[in-house]
Amino acid sequence: MEDLSRKIREKARDMGAIVLAHNYQRPEVQDVADFVGDSLELSIKAMETDAKTIVFAGVDFMVEQAAVLNPGKTILTPEPRSICPMAWQLDPPVVDEYRRKHPDAPLVVYVNSFVEVKSMADYVVTSSSASKLVSKLDEEKILFGPDRNLASYVAETTGKEVIAVPLNSYCPVHIGITAGRVTAVKEKMPNAKVLVHPECPPETRRLADFVGSTSQIIRAVGEIDAKRFIIGTENGVVHRISKLYPGKEAYPVSKDTICPNMKKITLEKVYRSLDSGETVVKIDEKLAEKARKVLERSFALLGVETPWSRK
Repeated sequence: MEDLSRKIREKARDMGAIVLAHNYQRPEVQDVADFVGDSLELSIKAMETDAKTIVFAGVDFMVEQAAVLNPGKTILTPEPRSICPMAWQLDPPVVDEYRRKHPDAPLVVYVNSFVEVKSMADYVVTSSSASKLVSKLDEEKILFGPDRNLASYVAETTGKEVIAVPLNSYCPVHIGITAGRVTAVKEKMPNAKVLVHPECPPETRRLADFVGSTSQIIRAVGEIDAKRFIIGTENGVVHRISKLYPGKEAYPVSKDTICPNMKKITLEKVYRSLDSGETVVKIDEKLAEKARKVLERSFALLGVETPWSRK
């Protein structure tokens, strides 16, 4: 494994390429990457680098998003079959249906969605920015999708009526982080702090000491005065925390709290992608431009500089 990791680093250096890995990737894939983070964070990191070739170890909507934000670069996915089931739950016909039912409600789309859906939205948010953006909207009724649990979290934190689009959308990993599972781990480690993702069910969130995105959870471990943490999100985050904070202890809610699609990506596939130049992610430029305008509107409402304006 060490030899393959070395070959990946050498190959990327020789090509002037970089490897990006999401926080949910296998430990060895995280360790070989130039940058590790959440989906939008990595897409922006790709913009900030001079590398012309990006190997993105992440699921389909993430590599698509990187291509949207980096139109002049080659974005490679090492495993095209690495999909996000939640992103597939929201498609244009569903958007049209809910728009017809609620014509006066703005549509806020989670970044965990495809470019065609993003291009139809009024705003695009991450799990860390969703509540902040929705709180700034004048409307009291909001369409939000995909993910009913994040929608309910936004409703709780803003006091607005937030309608999940579609109503039963969810992340298969986070829906399995139940209150019972968290309680069982907490009973064994009563002094541990519980940190969970807002995609978890409401009853799970109510048990948490902290609710936040993957990057916010990782940062919170460094900021909270505690030694032990129960991590309520995909288990790849536990590895990330152990590397960043070796003096702290992070425990998963369950050994099977894994995203099988993320884990489809291996070191062998990362190297093969670099070596063969496959598989290139192609995006319709008209759709990409529409999606970028929605992102620009979203950044502006949040009072954040649009990343591509820094160039």
